[in-house]
Amino acid sequence: MEWIDAKKIVTSTKNDFWFGTDYNMNLYRGCQHGCIYCDSRSTCYHLEDFDTVKGKRNALEKLNLELKGKRNTGVIGTGAMSDPYNAFEKEHQLTRGALEIIRKHEFGVAIATKSALIHRDIDLLSEISDKAPVICKITITTADDALSRLIEPNVSSPSERFQVIQQLSEAGIYAGVLMMPILPFINDTEENVIAITEQAFKCGAKFISPAFGLTLREGNREYYYEALDQKFPGIKSKYEATFGNQYSCNSPNAKALKTLFKEKCEQYGLLYKMEDIIKAYKWERPKSQLNVFDMYRG
Repeated sequence: MEWIDAKKIVTSTKNDFWFGTDYNMNLYRGCQHGCIYCDSRSTCYHLEDFDTVKGKRNALEKLNLELKGKRNTGVIGTGAMSDPYNAFEKEHQLTRGALEIIRKHEFGVAIATKSALIHRDIDLLSEISDKAPVICKITITTADDALSRLIEPNVSSPSERFQVIQQLSEAGIYAGVLMMPILPFINDTEENVIAITEQAFKCGAKFISPAFGLTLREGNREYYYEALDQKFPGIKSKYEATFGNQYSCNSPNAKALKTLFKEKCEQYGLLYKMEDIIKAYKWERPKSQLNVFDMYRG
């Protein structure tokens, strides 16, 4: 891992729709997970040598000063551009250190990850959730461990990720699934949707947020197509014929899969609408805590 300087650690999101976050935090840049579909490879983000993880120097000191200086608390999102639980987090513990600071200043946190390492921080997440909203979003694109190794080779297996959802849920932490991206011609099957929803339910997940397709733009498209040629011969030609140079590449099965997905979620009591998920983790709290959480209504 390399170290880089950063001017800021936390930025305002200005858009409360995506899981209701108020701020965004990136402690690392780049990722070693090797997911073939990752949008963060797009050239518009200017992340050179994306496969090399770079930690932000003095990140925790800067984070403490930034949160100390904020007039309003809120929910800090992390995991949008790089996984906060990459392999180097085990040693350097930037994410764990950040959670300690978030707890100290009584902010909430929204974490997105593909790593089972998040289980290490259940103690801190539980303590944060005593005073502020916490939501853990575990990305699971397929319930098949073998397929996962092809499309996201360096992440925890789906089996391990379902297990960590169960661990989080049993600890009383609000957790669920990011079922995205569902890749056209690869994992966009009824069997996959059924398997993910059933496993999520069995593990105590509270929600599933889906995306029945993926985005492809300069940088990401070239990497993805090269990976398709290596791992799924013949599939690239289907993409080119179906989508051309489109940015948004929705599964041809999207309509049928969405219908099935909603049926399964309603059967199992899993939330899937963004507004319902936000309300559930931010505002539907025990009455004794309502006075504490009123500040998060905006």
